[in-house]
Amino acid sequence: MKSMTIAFPFWGRVLLLAGLSGLVLGAGLLTWRYVDRTTVLTLAVGSLDGEAGRTASIIASHFADKKSSIRLNIQRFDDVVGSGKAFAEGKADLAVIRADVGDLSAARSVAVLTKGVVMLLAPPGSRITSVEGLHGRTIGVVGGEVNRRLVQALTKQYDLGRAQVSFKDVAIGDVRRAVETREVGALLVVIPLTEKYLTYIRGLFKGAPVLIPIDAAGAIADADGAYESFDIPKGTLRGAPPVPDDDVTTLRVGYYLVANKKLHSSMVANLTAMLISARRDLVASQPQLSGIAAANTDPDAFIPVHPGAAAYYNGTEQSFMDKYGDDIYLAPMILGALASVAAAAWRLLGIHPADRRSAALMSVDAIRRRIREATSEAELAAIESEIDELLNAHLAAAIGGDDNALDAPTLLSAAQRLDNLIHHRRMTLASHPFTPNPVQG
Repeated sequence: MKSMTIAFPFWGRVLLLAGLSGLVLGAGLLTWRYVDRTTVLTLAVGSLDGEAGRTASIIASHFADKKSSIRLNIQRFDDVVGSGKAFAEGKADLAVIRADVGDLSAARSVAVLTKGVVMLLAPPGSRITSVEGLHGRTIGVVGGEVNRRLVQALTKQYDLGRAQVSFKDVAIGDVRRAVETREVGALLVVIPLTEKYLTYIRGLFKGAPVLIPIDAAGAIADADGAYESFDIPKGTLRGAPPVPDDDVTTLRVGYYLVANKKLHSSMVANLTAMLISARRDLVASQPQLSGIAAANTDPDAFIPVHPGAAAYYNGTEQSFMDKYGDDIYLAPMILGALASVAAAAWRLLGIHPADRRSAALMSVDAIRRRIREATSEAELAAIESEIDELLNAHLAAAIGGDDNALDAPTLLSAAQRLDNLIHHRRMTLASHPFTPNPVQG
């Protein structure tokens, strides 16, 4: 029983190849979109006056204007308590946080955005010169829950409970009224030492307030790594006469841009470079960006630095070969595989290039048959001339570098074989002359 072979028509092969090509092209486009895609990171940000959100928007717009590979989707909250909570719950990839607020177990620092300075302020003319002098008074806390940990640290260090010092949360809009009505005897605020915030402090009082030193700042900082001791420079609130009239010891706490520790290092390194570049490009028109600085890369930093940010700051980012070495190694293999697929597709279509070497070998085979069928010396002589022309043509083509020419060993082998056949045929004709059959009458 004969097997049946179904011939696949040419148009069918063309359609099949077109379909396969479409699949390969689609896969290539998807791969390119994946490699070249824009990454959108969610940034949680909050502040009592909304300034942090405005600054984040400026940076996000700069990223978009530069067509950066990373874009920021900003989520705004009323304060750093809200932004920190959203980050801790995994609802944001990045956050602007304060070092003493919220759960920072998943946080890895990318950059310091600014430093908040603790100011303990008494009304103008007050004779209070120390924390101990606040005995029995009420301290208004601007920021409420944001400063809860700070209040606890001060209370513990100075035993303010026994000193009958109480704390009262005061909303930003009610601070001036609370001071004027003596609802509070002092204020506790945490602000960056920028002109905008210093102007706000001056506006709360009719005259220059008294800055109360926190002499135990070093001890508090040793007990709680979120804080550091800091001296407010002489003349910070007023220059002539200077207020304060000497440096005043207090506490300082950092505001950080943090990233989730699970974010890829190369992405965070890229984000860090973009942030520092934005600061450089915008600081002249946006002075609030001047506080942006490198995160602490020391192993014992209170908020560990993200490995990607550390790589950027330390100059240990992956080199081109580190990033793409595997791709460069695999590329030739992939291209070779594609070439094989293309060759298979070409054969599937039944399209073959003309092969002059095959044609030449077939000519040699035809000459061999003609030699064996030759009936006269003249016929053999003509065949010899034809062989000489064939050999000379291919020798000239081989010398000229023609890839379709027969190589020298093949030519010599074919010539020797044909010469032997001609010699043998001559001997045969000499011993047995060819006699044509007589015409039948």
